[in-house]
Amino acid sequence: MNEAHFTPEFFEFLLELRTNNNREWFESNKSRYERDVKEPLLRFIEDFEPRLHSISTHFVADTRANGGSMFRIYRDVRFAKDKSPYKTQAAAQFRHEAGKSAHAPGFYLHLAPDEIFAGVGMWQPDSESLAKIRGAIDANPGKWERSAKDKKFLADFTLGGESLKRPPKGFDDGHPLIEDLKRKDHIASVEFDVGDTFSPDFIDDFTDACLDASPYMEFLATAIGLPY
Repeated sequence: MNEAHFTPEFFEFLLELRTNNNREWFESNKSRYERDVKEPLLRFIEDFEPRLHSISTHFVADTRANGGSMFRIYRDVRFAKDKSPYKTQAAAQFRHEAGKSAHAPGFYLHLAPDEIFAGVGMWQPDSESLAKIRGAIDANPGKWERSAKDKKFLADFTLGGESLKRPPKGFDDGHPLIEDLKRKDHIASVEFDVGDTFSPDFIDDFTDACLDASPYMEFLATAIGLPY
């Protein structure tokens, strides 16, 4: 029997942080953050590891508080107009073992009071990786359609991200998969309700979503030369 990882207090803290996004408030409520947000998410990451490895052993669930699967609560405000010091969502990315950043292939969990979703794919891949993915789509259109346009996958997931306005170099507008070739991101997401996260079965629901996306993830990983 699973134990629920998240409670209403998890989202209450994030909601209060929205209107108190300053260091003084955060420091006085840091014990709440540790207890209600950080520790539950790290426990989720730990418990998800065997489920993740049942999908692929090449993806990592890292429970380190810094440099692991959990994103830091602190914002990088060096080049931002918004100088709010803290993120008002919690998130974890289970990226490929070969990846060093959030741009690597990965499974993603986003937890905010009004936006909860599982994400998969590659966000803003570098130009070399993007060229390899386009080449793989062009060379293996049937495999691409079986992974990215599978009815079971698209029954829950929505493809997203940015696209070029014009065809990429080497492809013409008449290509049957031109809209896929125009993509600058290869990401997809499925939404959940807040109440879903309070269930002991939420970790299984997240796992099932990742399983449904596995062929899509496999296509992207192998397209850029990574094992799956």
